[in-house]
Amino acid sequence: MTQSNISIRIDDNLKQKFDSLCEEFGLTMSTAINMFVRTVVREQRIPFEISMNNLNSETIKAIEDVENGVGLSKKFNSVEDAMKSMLED
Repeated sequence: MTQSNISIRIDDNLKQKFDSLCEEFGLTMSTAINMFVRTVVREQRIPFEISMNNLNSETIKAIEDVENGVGLSKKFNSVEDAMKSMLED
């Protein structure tokens, strides 16, 4: 099998941490990256979740408020009851 080289840029500190962790696992960085690439090809997916969880402080507070029942309206048994309540305010 013919081998190819891949050249990537990575932060020096991150590279050192990754190299140390790979050593703890008994792997080289090259072996670990090859394991990743083989898994992606075999499973036809990235083997971990990738998300954009960039919530601002206002959204985080709103989620916490809902989870804690803060600032929620009272419950209504019907649309009519909800409409009456809104019109009274």
